[in-house]
Amino acid sequence: MAELKKTPLYEEHIAAGARMVEFGGWLMPLQYTGIIEEHRQVRNCTGLFDVSHMGEIVIKGPDAFKLVQKLITNDAARARGDRVIYSPMCYPDGGVVDDLLVYPQGEGEYLLVVNAGNIEKDVAWLRDNAAGLAVEVRDISPATAQLALQGPRALEILQPLAEAGLSSLGYYHWTRGRVLGVDCLISRTGYTGEDGFEIYFASAEAPALWRHLLAAGKEMGLVAAGLGARDTLRLEAALPLYGHELGPDISPLEAGLDRFVCLDKGEFNGRVALAAQKEAGVKRRLVGLAMVDRGIPRPGYPVLAGGREIGYITSGSYAPTLGKNIALALVAAGTIGAGAEVEVSIRERLQRAVVVNLPFYRRPRK
Repeated sequence: MAELKKTPLYEEHIAAGARMVEFGGWLMPLQYTGIIEEHRQVRNCTGLFDVSHMGEIVIKGPDAFKLVQKLITNDAARARGDRVIYSPMCYPDGGVVDDLLVYPQGEGEYLLVVNAGNIEKDVAWLRDNAAGLAVEVRDISPATAQLALQGPRALEILQPLAEAGLSSLGYYHWTRGRVLGVDCLISRTGYTGEDGFEIYFASAEAPALWRHLLAAGKEMGLVAAGLGARDTLRLEAALPLYGHELGPDISPLEAGLDRFVCLDKGEFNGRVALAAQKEAGVKRRLVGLAMVDRGIPRPGYPVLAGGREIGYITSGSYAPTLGKNIALALVAAGTIGAGAEVEVSIRERLQRAVVVNLPFYRRPRK
């Protein structure tokens, strides 16, 4: 078995007493003080996540736009100036290779941020699709660290430390500036359903920047948070996780990501299959469930309606903000709607749940 990879902050996590787990081929902190405590701190104040396991790939050259437009289902023309876009990346049959962020870096250059467990696969896919094009595909993941500062006090904590105006930076926009003397790309994005920033910089700077950020934000309640809280936060916000709500056998349309599929932009990988799926109507769709009974729904558990199996749980957990057990489920289209009662088979016992509108949680608007 291949040796698990470690981020530049591995020793910091060990020193902090983090519980380390395998995730996507990496050793990552699951929690420090506890998942529920860290989750609530992000919702109520701010948490700092090590997400340096994520992949960063540069596409550069005269045909960079052409390649990105071919790869993603969203319209690459929307990624311009300081605007970031989210998009699935599909196979010709409409299944998902990965979902990613696209950062325009000037004329003929893009930065793609991909999921940790898919880096090697994605780089190979990009290079295969780049054949015959005037473009270079370069994996800069090993040289790049990434921190996510997430929560309602993120701006208040980060702005005094950054040599860049962040208060005017819009959601899904980015800028460059120094943070505590370190050159960074600062992006107002995140995976928690809260306001916040994702910060990219040289890996060698990671330990010092991590320590100094935590120290600077301590009086305002900033805490280190692990993958456990990151998962429960993204689930409450109904954000998809690759391998659960998206994958080679689940299309973006089935996952409810229609707004990120631009069928009228021209040809791209998966367009024909997705257009046919949209015209015929998806056979499955993603829904939200809130448990009525006490069981916790886990991925793979069957979902039943009227005694008939109609789908399965893709993600499920206790939701600390809501105080209840929730789940995302992929079910046969047209079988259930909001307010309908279904059952989840949990260890061969049927537990009641109700279909609810998504997202489960939406942050208060200022």
